[in-house]
Amino acid sequence: MIETPYLLFLGDAPDALAAKVAQGVRDWRPEYALGQLRLPGCKADMRLPDMDLDAGLRAGARTLVIGVANRGGVISPAWKQVLLDALEKGYDLASGLHNLLRDDADLKAAADKAGRKLHDVRIPSVRYPIANGEKRRGKRCLAVGTDCSVGKMYTALAMEAVMRARGTRASFRATGQTGILITGEGVPLDAVVADFMAGAVEWLTPDNDPDHWDLIEGQGSLFHVSFSGVTMALIHGGQPDALILCHEPTRSHMRGLPGYALPSLEVLRDTALALARVANPDCRVVGVSVNTSNLDDAAAEACLRDIETRLGLPAVDPFRYGAERLVDALEAV
Repeated sequence: MIETPYLLFLGDAPDALAAKVAQGVRDWRPEYALGQLRLPGCKADMRLPDMDLDAGLRAGARTLVIGVANRGGVISPAWKQVLLDALEKGYDLASGLHNLLRDDADLKAAADKAGRKLHDVRIPSVRYPIANGEKRRGKRCLAVGTDCSVGKMYTALAMEAVMRARGTRASFRATGQTGILITGEGVPLDAVVADFMAGAVEWLTPDNDPDHWDLIEGQGSLFHVSFSGVTMALIHGGQPDALILCHEPTRSHMRGLPGYALPSLEVLRDTALALARVANPDCRVVGVSVNTSNLDDAAAEACLRDIETRLGLPAVDPFRYGAERLVDALEAV
C-alpha cells in the first residue's frame, strides 16, 4: 500500500494539464494532499502550500508522488536529484509514469540504501485474459472524449459521488494512474499488452447485480492518433450501456498534435456509438460533460445551452455545477 499523506511533486510542469495527476489527487483526495513541490520554471499550481522536502516531512508527508504526466511518461533528468534527496530523507516515491522508478538504477540503489519503497502504479499486477465479448450482468457507463485530458475521469467520479449519495449502487472503475492513486485499485490500461486490453476491461467490470452501475474511467480519444487504441479497448471491453461525451470547448487542436483539429461532438457521438454497439447493440448516448474551467460563468452557461440545443442531451460541467442531471439521464436508461 502507498503510505499517505502525500507531498505532490509538480517538477517543471509547463501547464496545469501536465500536472493532472496532482490535480486529480488534490480534487478527489484532498486529505492526502499536504502540499506541492515545484522546480524553477514550473507553470502549474495546485493552490497548495509550497513545500520543500524538509517542510513536507514536518507536515507529515510519507510519500512523494510524481504528479506530472508528461508526453511519453518519462522521468526527467531535471527531477532526478530531488527524487534521490527524497529517498535519502525518508520518503517513499510513487509514480504513474511509463518510465518506471524501479528501472532507474540510481533510484533503486538509493531506495535500497534508505529502506524506502518505490511504487510504480503503471505496472499490471494481473494476468488479464483475452476478451471474449460475452454479455455480463449489471450496467456500465463509459466516458468518451473529443480529446485527451478533457475531464473523463472527473466526470465518472462526480457521477459516482452523486449516485452513492442517492443510494444508487455504483463503482468508479479506475483505468489510469491518477484514478488508481485516488481509489487505490484499478487497471493501468495503457501499460497492458494490446491483445489483452479489452480483456482487462472485462476483468475490471465483471458480472454484477442488475441494478449496479460501473462508471468506467475513459482514456485517450478515438480521434487522437497517439492514444486511440486504449479508447477502443474500453469501448469494446467495457460493453457500455451508456456513453457520456466529454469535451473541452476552448481547445484549438488535439493535445500534443497541433496539426489535428478536435472532432465535433456530433462526430464523436456517431462514431463512438457505432463502435459501442458492436459489443452492446443497446448502448445509448445519454449526456455531455463539458469542461468549462477556461470559461467565465456567462460563457460557460452559453456554451452548455448551445450544446444542449444542438445534441438534444443534458450538457453540464459536473465539477463546476454538479453531476445530478447526468445521473438523472443515466438512471433513466
